[in-house]
Amino acid sequence: VADQLEADGVRERLARFLEEFRLGSARRDVETADPDHVPAARAEVERYEKATALLEGTGGDPLAAFEGCRDRGVSLIPSSATHAVLPLLATRAGLDNQIGAGLASHRRRFGPSSGFWLPECAYRPGLENDLARHGIDWFCVDQSSHESGDEALAPVRTASGALAFTIDWTAIAWAWEMSGYPSWPGYLDFHRLSMHGVRIFRIDGGPYDAAAARQRATEQADEFIRSARQRLDSYRQRTGRRGLLTFAVDCELLGHWWAEGPAWLAAVLEGAERNGIRLVNLDQAAVEHAENAREVPLFPSTWGEKKDFRTWDSPDVADMAWAARSLELTVAEAVRRLPRERAERAVRELLMVQSSDWAFLDHRQQAGDYPYERATGHAENALESVQSGSTNTGVPIGPRLRGLAPDLSLTPFLTP
Repeated sequence: VADQLEADGVRERLARFLEEFRLGSARRDVETADPDHVPAARAEVERYEKATALLEGTGGDPLAAFEGCRDRGVSLIPSSATHAVLPLLATRAGLDNQIGAGLASHRRRFGPSSGFWLPECAYRPGLENDLARHGIDWFCVDQSSHESGDEALAPVRTASGALAFTIDWTAIAWAWEMSGYPSWPGYLDFHRLSMHGVRIFRIDGGPYDAAAARQRATEQADEFIRSARQRLDSYRQRTGRRGLLTFAVDCELLGHWWAEGPAWLAAVLEGAERNGIRLVNLDQAAVEHAENAREVPLFPSTWGEKKDFRTWDSPDVADMAWAARSLELTVAEAVRRLPRERAERAVRELLMVQSSDWAFLDHRQQAGDYPYERATGHAENALESVQSGSTNTGVPIGPRLRGLAPDLSLTPFLTP
């Protein structure tokens, strides 16, 4: 996403989209909606006016909003270049390329980091050694299918020395499961739209009341704090040690799928320490909780369906999974003999093929043929770069692919 936001023209299109489509549509609903829904439309106008002001305050650059995060106690964590499911990659070169490109992108914009976010929390034994080659000291895993009770409240010391923070699915489920906080009937319905494409309906179909929804989000934040405090207190009574509750969710839950999510999170952050819960980022936790780390084996896992790899590697998506691995082997073999421009094009197209989203969308049948066509298109472009002669057969080979991975290095494919 950061690469895309740096591409020529993207910031201007983002500002125009926000002003013309989001804010403009909400204003039209204020003028045309029936009286019961006008307050909800006004609330959307206020929300997008605030978003527009925030964007303008960054000079139109959303990435500028993240400057100085470290000074405010926020730890920004790098991930792989295109959110690849790392245990499913076929070669060490492909793995190092995903990790290295992601780290380089993050380092240039936000500075160094000793932590790493595993896409989809996807882990296999030994992955910690691959991360250690890149200087990674900690990462998160989901071991909820292999742990019971409150075991997740202490990190695991891996064979490489890195810490694995086991996310606490018990607490995450309070906000993530279908019956969790976002399912309250008075919250904004994500799917139902007005004729102008604006969300003005409650989940139960009635007119949305933004003030009532914010109040409910605050109440649920209090519920979360009480439950988390009870969980941590119980752990301390049982073990005699401080617990670490690692709460990790997709950011898209907070504000995208769950419109009231940011208000809920703000209330949690405001009320936690007042109720005896100390908030730390994982850089701090790596120091403060290292002494309590467990030395137990970690099992292959993801935070996806059934906590395994079926979403990205199963009969439903077998053609995509095997094609991605085959392409990786082909590109890895070809890079050494290709001109640099074609090699970079092939590697960038490979990065796109390896994104976890294609198989995720295809497995869940959420976007028709789009994910399959996108993955296939990038694979064909990569093969064209590998197989073309001195003249290309139609697809221009530019030094960048829509701004993807401007910090790309071919070193992983050139190292014996």
